[in-house]
Amino acid sequence: MNQTKDEQLLNMVENILALNTAMRFASILDLKGNIIEGIMKDRKTSLESQKQQEKFCKDAAKARKMREAYDKKLGKVRYVHTERENVTQITVYIKKYTIFITMEPELSVNKKLQIVTKIKKMSTHL
Repeated sequence: MNQTKDEQLLNMVENILALNTAMRFASILDLKGNIIEGIMKDRKTSLESQKQQEKFCKDAAKARKMREAYDKKLGKVRYVHTERENVTQITVYIKKYTIFITMEPELSVNKKLQIVTKIKKMSTHL
């Protein structure tokens, strides 16, 4: 049975959250920064209000646009890794979407890179 696009995106977000117990939030954004699909992991509370989260996602879309101005000379951005005191934020750019995730900051950089690699492999069909 073929899945609808919405079902594919929901499954993708669920699979991303299942990659590691340190995952907090996973979302798929359109190119304007609207959250198409997003899930906060069970037993985790958001560190931002919904309004702040929506603004951050809009800002992530703007940042993607700004970074694309440098693609010709520097190459395309593969992902963005932001390390904060309370949370790690990772943004992965794919063709028509942006995948935005948050996780607990205690994971090693190598573990985080493994997660990014898995997300990129999972999202090749989008």
